[in-house]
Amino acid sequence: MIRARGLARKFTARGRTVEAVKGVDIDVAEGELVGFLGPNGAGKTTTLRMLTTLLRPTAGEATVGGCDLREDPLGVRKRIGYVAQGGGTAAECRVDEELELQGRLYKLSKADAHRRGAELTEQLDLSGLGQRLTKTLSGGQRRRLDIALSLIHDPKLIFFDEPTTGLDPQSRANLWEHIRRLRAEHGVTLFLTTHYLDEADSLCDRILVIDNGEIVAEGSPDALKARVSGDGVTIEVPAEHTTEAAEIAGKLPGAHDVSTVDSSVRFRVPRGDTVMPELLRTLDSAGIAMTAMQVHRPTLDDVFLTLTGRSLRDAEQATVKEGVPAQL
Repeated sequence: MIRARGLARKFTARGRTVEAVKGVDIDVAEGELVGFLGPNGAGKTTTLRMLTTLLRPTAGEATVGGCDLREDPLGVRKRIGYVAQGGGTAAECRVDEELELQGRLYKLSKADAHRRGAELTEQLDLSGLGQRLTKTLSGGQRRRLDIALSLIHDPKLIFFDEPTTGLDPQSRANLWEHIRRLRAEHGVTLFLTTHYLDEADSLCDRILVIDNGEIVAEGSPDALKARVSGDGVTIEVPAEHTTEAAEIAGKLPGAHDVSTVDSSVRFRVPRGDTVMPELLRTLDSAGIAMTAMQVHRPTLDDVFLTLTGRSLRDAEQATVKEGVPAQL
């Protein structure tokens, strides 16, 4: 459904050129649910906007839904649905009006647009809301309406740009179920950008990780996490004993990546649960009191840390602080 080679985009402003996307290769098969993961400013939205014909690539080529991105952008638009990060509804329009208008823009008859809109409102739990102004809908209802608008012409490929940003946990979980059903019940191929680790882990068959405009890893969530060696362990000890505790931790079987931050000691071992008794005994013998302990299995954030030397969450915060445009 998607094949891109060397896709790139540069922006020039005030004499400064920024390479937002630096020649990415992307393959998405029919029926896949693929996540595009990375911090704000990494190139997610720019890539998505190129694949949906909203930005012309500076370099590279792609076919989307069987149509050439450069030579047949209209053909691409006919075959895809797009749920934008900021939504696409008019505040003063009623739900039924929005659906009918969208259908008419795709050259459906008025009757077909109305029929299709009724089907989608039923599928997406929007029944009974047809006469409501879109500005009166909850955040979750508005996002489901955005999805309905993207599906009005029955596309087989849908792009989601940060679909759950700003939603409360219950609305996010509800939207996840609707996204899963699109693929399971309707055979839709989905390409989803997100910086939520749990979202990518829960939803996606395969994940592409982008950083600084380049794809740095791809694979299933489990395959990516398998690239991280061992469980992560963090212990808290009195600050004056941090160095000594780190030396003890470093002598555990298979221990590696030992580091200290203030009163915390962090390291990795093949099995965190099995080393805890030995670690506790050794610390006790040395007269070091352990005040807290955490053991966690590898996460997608650990993958990002292994690949780039920084946490995805830290990268997200740093990007926001530095004021990097979210659309990059």
